[in-house]
Amino acid sequence: MTFKRLSLATVGAALIAAPAFAGSVAPAPADPVIAPAPVASPGIDWTGAYGGLSLGYADVSTSGAASLSGDGMIGGLSLGYDYDLGNIVLGAGIDYDISDIDVGGADTLESVARLKLRAGYEMGRGLLYATGGAAQASLANLGEDTGYFAGIGYEHMLTDKVSIGGEVLYHAFDDFNGSGIDVEATTAAAKVNFRF
Repeated sequence: MTFKRLSLATVGAALIAAPAFAGSVAPAPADPVIAPAPVASPGIDWTGAYGGLSLGYADVSTSGAASLSGDGMIGGLSLGYDYDLGNIVLGAGIDYDISDIDVGGADTLESVARLKLRAGYEMGRGLLYATGGAAQASLANLGEDTGYFAGIGYEHMLTDKVSIGGEVLYHAFDDFNGSGIDVEATTAAAKVNFRF
């Protein structure tokens, strides 16, 4: 009888004391989770040579000794080389466009050649850039003259080798070939380039 009472007393004491030894009912704080640093996706490497095609629209006007205007299709070829400096891309190239734009019934714009420089800012697979340089225009009656051009463009890489884009350029030829006529032209063109 004494043994039974002692056993019951021991079991009862253990049951009463168990919660005191079990610790708090609140869960233990979790270890902090450290998220891995985001991995930046590699940008496009624009370094290298390219060749391309363009097709667009030109608006031509004259002032000075004659005030004429005309517009029409223009398109051609381009070659260039870009150098990727990180977010900044620098490049140089040449364009040659042909057209048959009637300028007020008095002359016809036959071609425009450009020696160009460009500087751009890389945005993922895209390149927003400014461009400018020397331009040479050929008119059927007035001949050829050299002027300048400036503009902006955007190029987007579809693959590592093919890009598409667009470009808007303003051209100015003062006193075209000594004629006393100033010629201006604005072009907007879609472009596709192949890199090699």
